[in-house]
Amino acid sequence: MNTRRHFLSQTGKAAAATALFSASDRAFAAQGDDIKIALIGCGGRGSGACNQALNAGSTIKLVSICDVLEGKAQKARELLKDKHPAQVDIPDEALFDGLSDYKKAIALADVVLICTPPGPRPQIFEEAVRQGKHVFMEKPVASDAAGVRRVLAAAAVAKQKNLNVCVGLQRRYQPTYLNMVDRIHNGEIGDVIYGRVYWNGTARAGSEREPGESELHYQIRNWYFFTWMSGDHILEQHVHNLDVAHWVMNALPVKATGQGGREVRKKKVNGTIFDHHTVEFEYASGARVLSQCCQIGGKCQKDISEHFHGTKGVADLRDSGSFLINGQPPGGKRQRISEIGWQLEHDALFENVRTGKVRNDGEYGAYSTLMGIMGRMATYTGQVITWEQALNSKEVLVPELVDWNTPAPVQPDADGWYPVAVPGTTLPV
Repeated sequence: MNTRRHFLSQTGKAAAATALFSASDRAFAAQGDDIKIALIGCGGRGSGACNQALNAGSTIKLVSICDVLEGKAQKARELLKDKHPAQVDIPDEALFDGLSDYKKAIALADVVLICTPPGPRPQIFEEAVRQGKHVFMEKPVASDAAGVRRVLAAAAVAKQKNLNVCVGLQRRYQPTYLNMVDRIHNGEIGDVIYGRVYWNGTARAGSEREPGESELHYQIRNWYFFTWMSGDHILEQHVHNLDVAHWVMNALPVKATGQGGREVRKKKVNGTIFDHHTVEFEYASGARVLSQCCQIGGKCQKDISEHFHGTKGVADLRDSGSFLINGQPPGGKRQRISEIGWQLEHDALFENVRTGKVRNDGEYGAYSTLMGIMGRMATYTGQVITWEQALNSKEVLVPELVDWNTPAPVQPDADGWYPVAVPGTTLPV
């Protein structure tokens, strides 16, 4: 795609201009040396990711933790020390909770685990790369196109420095997915002309405001329900399925149309996000991918899967363990393979750090993220959104958070309701 080549050339120039360290300055651990890790963001997924990182080898040591919500770093330290007593020994001075303290936590480590909500991930990733650190970054890598562009530029710098960048799109590390996508690319179902990807699941509750809580603190604590922090669930959760589509199609969509709204999210705690989205992505070849995600619950159908239709047949992929081509399992035999993708991605990352090998997921992680943003733009506006519009969007959702006096980027009205997109009225930016 010409746009992609042009953009990569521009980000390459920006990356060269912003590279502050040479490749020789990167963090490296020889075989047997301790590998020091910093955890930035220690909610459920952050603590889980850190647990998996520590499982990847006895010489991996957690040396610092940063989380902006008071007390969370201390709780994470105790939880992880209980599970890995020989690998967690963090003094109080290496626990951080300031909005800019992630820089101090990063400085103490060789590998940085970025497990904050999506909104601030780009600026933390930039800092980790600037300091010459290997990175594990949860998905999605940003909540807006401006953040995606920052990640692309920083990923280019990481490539120059031979830094590992692992993005938490773990299906790309799972043998069953690797095998199935390889078979699709080798032509077993012919030319792919249509895909369907789903994450239709249950609803989740929001958090009530605490007495005296500031607006910014509330939105960070209730982050999932604010688009600037989470990107909406079409991005924060459904990005897994969209990434499989990106991987299988081996191309980027040229445009998207969609519909979405709020059927059950009708409370103030539900912030600004939708509870359902349906998007059709169109490719230059004429192929299309249908994307569905909902968080409604009740008796609504639940489905987490990907399906691809070709000129010779159909491939069905389910992370629950059902992988079929033309109705048959791989090799014609039923297989039950236990694979925990969350662990496999960390095993691969730390093996690379130990051996000096390099894998950089930053580019495909950024473009799969942009697919989710493109779909959200389509559902929020009700308009056709082109890849060019999404890539070059001037929308900046995430402010540079200096301190707790920074105004929250969205404000409630006098009755406490937040602005929600209205398809047909809301315009793309």
